Amino acid sequence: MSRETEQAILHATAELLEQRGLSEISLDEIASRARVSKASIYRRWPSKGTLAFDAFMVRFLDDHPEPDTGELEEDLTEALRLWVHAVDGTATGRTLRSLIAEVQRDQGLAAAWRDRFIGPVRTRHLTIVRRAAARGELRPDADAGLVLDLLYGPAYYRMLQGHLPLDDQFVSRVVAAIMAAVRAGVL
Repeated sequence: MSRETEQAILHATAELLEQRGLSEISLDEIASRARVSKASIYRRWPSKGTLAFDAFMVRFLDDHPEPDTGELEEDLTEALRLWVHAVDGTATGRTLRSLIAEVQRDQGLAAAWRDRFIGPVRTRHLTIVRRAAARGELRPDADAGLVLDLLYGPAYYRMLQGHLPLDDQFVSRVVAAIMAAVRAGVL
């Protein structure tokens, strides 16, 4: 498959995902919009979920730069604020929820999700925590993974449950709780 064909398929998929949810689009529709055959799609992607994942991943990672303000609290605040603004009431959020649901059913997608999305996103954000440890804002043996889990766990929970708002007050409170644990020497 040529790079142009791949890009046309990813672009068509991303456009359709922005307009409607994953469950509401078909491979036939993607093929038609990209002006390719379904066979072209299946040569590269074994399922609609893996195709949607690739289209989503490129845009999501590009839209989430790693903050570097020089202070842990500000970096965590900016990282979570960017995430909230990207997913709250947006096509990105709808696609993210759909992909999380699909990951529960598709083992191939689940493996790709962990390796190609969760891994790279965590690696990017682990840098924030490691820089803070190097500056002396965290203990040298701080559990960087736990810091990220505490930052994004509540956000994913609220996004998936939809029971409480994802807003700036939420961001501030999550980061304040993490910083209280840092100051108490727990993290």
